[in-house]
Amino acid sequence: MFEGFELTRREGNGARLRVRHGGGGPPVLLLHGHPRTHATWHRVAPLLVAAGHTVVCPDLRGYGESDKPPSDPEHRPYSKRAMADDCLAVMRRLGHERFAVVGHDRGAYVATRLALDHPHAVSALSVLDAVPLGEALHRCDARFAARWWHWFFLGQTDKPAERLIDADPDAWYGATPEQMGAEAYEDYRRAIHDPATVHAMCEDYRAGLGVDREHDDTDRRAGRRIRCPLQVLWATRDDMADLYGDVRDVWRDWAGDRLDGGPIASGHHIAEEAPDELVTLVRGFWQAAGAHA
Repeated sequence: MFEGFELTRREGNGARLRVRHGGGGPPVLLLHGHPRTHATWHRVAPLLVAAGHTVVCPDLRGYGESDKPPSDPEHRPYSKRAMADDCLAVMRRLGHERFAVVGHDRGAYVATRLALDHPHAVSALSVLDAVPLGEALHRCDARFAARWWHWFFLGQTDKPAERLIDADPDAWYGATPEQMGAEAYEDYRRAIHDPATVHAMCEDYRAGLGVDREHDDTDRRAGRRIRCPLQVLWATRDDMADLYGDVRDVWRDWAGDRLDGGPIASGHHIAEEAPDELVTLVRGFWQAAGAHA
């Protein structure tokens, strides 16, 4: 995986992150989702490097081999704001003051928070299979709860999900080396068999139901918007369109002057299942927006 890339650890903003980076040219930050590690991008990152970009792929705080700080009763150390601040610090330490961001799943929430809190740093934002976290909870109905019940299961504290997951992580998460690639699968499997990582991932969801929603709701009341060009992509073999129709419509009140995107022929893990099309769409968006060509 990641031939020619450097694997290192970099200080974030209170957590030290495992980071893979390589290439040269305009920088791109790739943020993975749950329960993956940065290795989910191993088919995408080389394509971006070949197209003339510097690519940075961290394990988010709590995930993979990145630090797992102690939490607190409000789960603030696992808020998307804390994760976004980590990513900004890492990019600055690598010499990148302004960069494009692509985020998938939980990483899309971190990417969104990064664009909202640090608009000077983000030149373009692509979110994959996500709507704003607070927006999803605001629109929650019985259909959402039935399909995305894991949000509420993982977010429990009275009956922690960790005990059930740790009993058989492979059965719970269910990925395969055929889907992910053998090396990426082994990296992911090491992560899900670490009880500290499972706990931290649950803390991510606990923050999502509380402090992250507060941050999004505060921004919505204040009318804050994402200032950079925004691309919204969703998988045709996932449930985003069933829940929201044209997913871009959910983002309109959050977007600035440039909102693009559409469906992509894939299952949920787009970077693993449709890397070539994903890179084509993302680079085309950057060029059309004049944001990161």
